[in-house]
Amino acid sequence: MNYQEAADKLKLYNQEHVLAYYDRLSDSEKEELLSQIADTDFSVLATCLSKEEKEGRGVISPLAAMQLSEIEEKKDAFTETGLAAIRAGKVGAVLLAGGMGTRLGSDDPKGMYNIGLTKDVYIFQRLIENLMDVVKAAGCMIPLYIMTSDKNHEATTGFLKEHNYFGYDSDYITFFMQEMAPASDYNGKVYMEEMYKMSTSPNGNGGWYSSMYKWGVAQKAMADGVEWLNVFAVDNVLQRIADPCFVGAVIGKGCACGSKVVRKCAPDEKVGVMCLEDGRPSIIEYYELTDELMNAKDENGDPAYYFGVILNYLFKVADLEKIREKNLPLHIVEKKIPYLNAAGEKEKPEEPNGYKFEQLVLDMIHELDSCLPYEVVREKEFAPIKNKTGVDSVESARILCEKNGIVL
Repeated sequence: MNYQEAADKLKLYNQEHVLAYYDRLSDSEKEELLSQIADTDFSVLATCLSKEEKEGRGVISPLAAMQLSEIEEKKDAFTETGLAAIRAGKVGAVLLAGGMGTRLGSDDPKGMYNIGLTKDVYIFQRLIENLMDVVKAAGCMIPLYIMTSDKNHEATTGFLKEHNYFGYDSDYITFFMQEMAPASDYNGKVYMEEMYKMSTSPNGNGGWYSSMYKWGVAQKAMADGVEWLNVFAVDNVLQRIADPCFVGAVIGKGCACGSKVVRKCAPDEKVGVMCLEDGRPSIIEYYELTDELMNAKDENGDPAYYFGVILNYLFKVADLEKIREKNLPLHIVEKKIPYLNAAGEKEKPEEPNGYKFEQLVLDMIHELDSCLPYEVVREKEFAPIKNKTGVDSVESARILCEKNGIVL
């Protein structure tokens, strides 16, 4: 894209200020800015102007989970079905690792954080070791697709290469980068992070498959015969990945997707819960749960909205393809966004000053006809690391790892 083409595109979206510093840039910086303008979808910025017009949620009703007792009863059959699919090359794993360890006090990608006490034990290492358990049980490798972001791609790929991918066969690892969305002020004007760079943020956990497709990785997976993708977040160091029993249960039930869930530790725990919305599977966030929903009971007298999601999902690729071209809803999140002021000086706001735009995996699930909530034992598969101390922290994850016999 040349300067005039960039100027025309920016004018179309009322973003001409992006080129305000152009004459002060080096040739390489000019090239970087023009490239970013070419790649950016500015249409998302218009949504903040109609923020108040966004539709509310539909009619929420319970979605029954497959509970531990049923899973245990059918464990052998589910596991054999899952192992057969894995051995046939039909199952791949997708690690969402685009985030940084900022809340942990680190400037590195979150997966590089060291949770070890007596030796080095990195978050990436824990996840790969969990996946290796299934590789050993199946007797074959599982394709692993790792999503990075423009903020951590070089560091992530370099770190994993330096550590020899923690023993995983690198021929089965493919990296791709998450698409970024522009960040704006309250009037929909994109902020500048540098004179040659617009402020952007990852487009949310619902953007993983479109990003995978944009990089050509989804097409390669399909060509390789992958029919199911287990997508999971980087921060849960105990989760089981490409779990044969989970895979077999979803296949056996004929569902388009599956979601690992845990029993909530309290009615108001800050986790989203599986539900039906207007008769289709969905997830309702913890802050959307009314007192009525929190206190609702199912036919057995148990809490109706009892099972929290842990961001570990199994999707059928054929169904992902059906929804790929659909415009998923954009969620507008108010944030503190560093920016350049009119004089070209960097400002770091103390209070929220604009919006970031995200797509969420819950909207992918809501596009599908069926989803199997699959219960796992909380203490064995849920050790999220979101904070340095306290709840869902490095401290709590270490305790859970040690309870499960993992030497740190």
